[in-house]
Amino acid sequence: MAKIAILGFGTVGSGVYEVLCHNAASVSRRAGEPVEVKYILDPKDFTGNPVEPLVVKNIDVILQDPEIQVVVETIGGTRFAYPYVKACLESGRSVCTSNKEMVATYGAELLALAKEHGCAFLFEASVGGGTPIITPMHQCLAANVITEVEGIVNGTTNFMLTKMVRENLGFDEALKIAQELGYAETKDPGDDVDGRDACRKIAILSSLVCGHQIYPQNIPTRGIRDITVADVAAAERLNCVIKLIAWMKRGDDGSVAAGVEPCLVPRSHQLAGVDDVFNAVLVKGDMLGDVVFYGKGAGKLPTASAVVADVVDALKNGSKVHDSLFWQPAEPVDGMLTDPTPAAYYVRAAGVAPAVVEAIYGKGRVVDEHFDGCSYLVEQADAKAMAEAARKVEAMGGGDIKLLFVTGLYLGWQLNILCLFLACILGILFGLIANRKKDSQTLFPWGPAITAAAIVTLLAGQPLLEAYLSLL
Repeated sequence: MAKIAILGFGTVGSGVYEVLCHNAASVSRRAGEPVEVKYILDPKDFTGNPVEPLVVKNIDVILQDPEIQVVVETIGGTRFAYPYVKACLESGRSVCTSNKEMVATYGAELLALAKEHGCAFLFEASVGGGTPIITPMHQCLAANVITEVEGIVNGTTNFMLTKMVRENLGFDEALKIAQELGYAETKDPGDDVDGRDACRKIAILSSLVCGHQIYPQNIPTRGIRDITVADVAAAERLNCVIKLIAWMKRGDDGSVAAGVEPCLVPRSHQLAGVDDVFNAVLVKGDMLGDVVFYGKGAGKLPTASAVVADVVDALKNGSKVHDSLFWQPAEPVDGMLTDPTPAAYYVRAAGVAPAVVEAIYGKGRVVDEHFDGCSYLVEQADAKAMAEAARKVEAMGGGDIKLLFVTGLYLGWQLNILCLFLACILGILFGLIANRKKDSQTLFPWGPAITAAAIVTLLAGQPLLEAYLSLL
């Protein structure tokens, strides 16, 4: 009989116990022997609970028991989980975990420890919950060079975005529903909505693909807090849906780019129809092409089923699994793993008139106009160009729009268009004068140019307009 211990008896830990009890016969048949939970490590009080006789408060009880073959870690985080897991591996006991933070941060070290001490370190449930992705990538796709991975790997944010689309809800309303249903943390949902959970998961997949440790802190990450009802409507006009996408790309030269960000996904794309709490990961191999893994990304029993599958694998194969499941240690890189390839960008340009937005962001189309700006789809740009455009918008500010509104009330719409045109010309001239020194990048406020243009328009606007119209 195989004896195991469970560290942490929260949602996933109790789920593991439930799966082992409910499917005892099936698990035993696949493992080749009965599997029994001997210890549960948890500081809570379990008086009157059926598992009370199994509960211990000290990790040493588990480490000193030679009968324990496999340890299941479901504590979460790294403060306690990491030293406990490290001690278990050093004692020759296999560890199965759903802890994506620990794997993303210490994966290479723990994999090496497992191989050194003849045991297994398995973490199928750390990405995709109950949806298998780790095992297929290191076994079934072993004949492929994987060049891209992209997917929806956070069920909470996917549920919220689905609600925002279907029911025309704002972020706060969608978050409240997710919290009420237990999909999002009540106290601090930041790991989900700010993209940190998805970042850890794509870091794990990137490490597996690249063969060396990729750290979450090197992956540019942005969540969904800033997504508005207007953005959802704009996506609809573009025949797209908004999804929080975690992605990585590997170049022919070995370079790696990765990120987590809300993306406009065309409705024809495989990921567009992945809704509610479901996850999907698209993997691109050089021989196979595209393959999609789809299923529930969270939940007590789906996640627990993946952990138990790892327990079976650890009992049957032990350290042999690390002939294919491993990656090398590496130091974090300086900076972020950004993708220099030009791409389309959707922006909300606050304080920017639609008439001048193309001059700032480059060629594209206005998706929607607002009182204080517009939504704009840039056809093609890189991160550097977008950062420069953002600097220009910041320099303009919302006050410029208000100033143009005031001039329009006084001059009328026809002359105000002329005023805007002259303001752009004068702004360029003022900017050239302010940055006449080589490599100077001084930001020049647009307000003085608007004021000067308004004065010119007031004094000579009508004759200038008539002269222009006479040329047509």
